Order: sequence, then structure tokens, then C-alpha cells
Amino acid sequence: MARIGIMGGTFDPIHYGHLVTAEEARVQFELSQVLFVPNHYPPHKDLNGVTDPEHRYRMTLLATMTNEHFAVSRIEIDRPGPSFTIETIEMLRKPYAASDLFYITGADAILQIVRGEWERSAELLALCQFIAASRPGFSLNAEDMRRSNATGRRLDNVHVMEIPALAISSTDIRRRVTQSRPIRYLVPDPVEAYVVKHRLYR
Repeated sequence: MARIGIMGGTFDPIHYGHLVTAEEARVQFELSQVLFVPNHYPPHKDLNGVTDPEHRYRMTLLATMTNEHFAVSRIEIDRPGPSFTIETIEMLRKPYAASDLFYITGADAILQIVRGEWERSAELLALCQFIAASRPGFSLNAEDMRRSNATGRRLDNVHVMEIPALAISSTDIRRRVTQSRPIRYLVPDPVEAYVVKHRLYR
């Protein structure tokens, strides 16, 4: 049975932290593919501060095109309204019915899910495996999840993954562009060129 990783996010912009996390998950969990899913609009953010979905989709394509194990899906970009992960996983269950799905996200997001803060959190936890990636300044262990769990579900399908300490964030990258500071080596070169060409974040 194939093992498919799903990495959702705003990707505004996508950066090396995202790519390192996806590749580490692919290797550690023997995934045959990692599917990047840029959202249409995140339900928890002010839309005025979010870049147009098509720009974020194209930057994700540019960032992933050199890795044969990476692919990009338009499933959320083409679905109107805010992007709820539960709906995406339900839709992906159809084309990947014969595969194990692994949703890759940050440790902080996993805690939000087990606290019941995501749409239909309890149902979401039952649909696939979860890979919780640690990041600098935010670690996670089984006791943290047990104490936070408000879903009533067992958490045997949640796996914690340690990744290299890359303290890169999309928020900082946008701020750096606004301040005319360099973003080279924080994002892939084609993404940097796209940001410059389309004058994003200015």
C-alpha cells in the first residue's frame, strides 16, 4: 500500500522550512509522494493579509518542481470559501483510496487539533495518520497531547518528528521584503524571482 504525505498550508510564501519538513517526513515515514496543498483562504486568518491564491499556488509549484517525489494539488485553491482540512482529506480519500494518508503539519497545529479547535477535529483525527513536526522553540511529546486532548479519540495515529533547526517563517520573509531586506537562501531562487517580478509583499 502506497503512503502519501499531505502538506497543507497558506505558503505565503513557501520557504525552505516547508521543504525540509516535507523531505524529512518523506524519508522518515517512507512516503512515496508528498502532496502540497496550498489553501484557498485559511479560516483562521484575516483575508486582507493573505496573498492571492494563484500567486501562492504558482510559488509552491516553483519551489517543488526539482523534487520528483513532490507534487502540488489545486484541490483547495479551486474550492470556494475557506479551506477546511477535514473537507480536503475527505476529498483526497477518493483518488487515494488504496493509500495510507499522512497529514504533515506543525506541532502547534497538532495541539490545536487535539484541543478541538479545527473544524470537526474528532472526525479529522480518524481519517488519516498525522506527522507533527517540531520546530525551534516548540517541542511536543505524548504527555502534552494527552493533557490537551479534548476530542475523545485515541492519538495512536499522531507521530512526532524532529526536524533540523530551521527558524524560518513566512511572516518574517514578508516582513523582510517590506523592509527591502534579502530573502535569498530562505526561499528557493525561483520563488524569490517570482516575488520580485510580481512585487509581492510590498
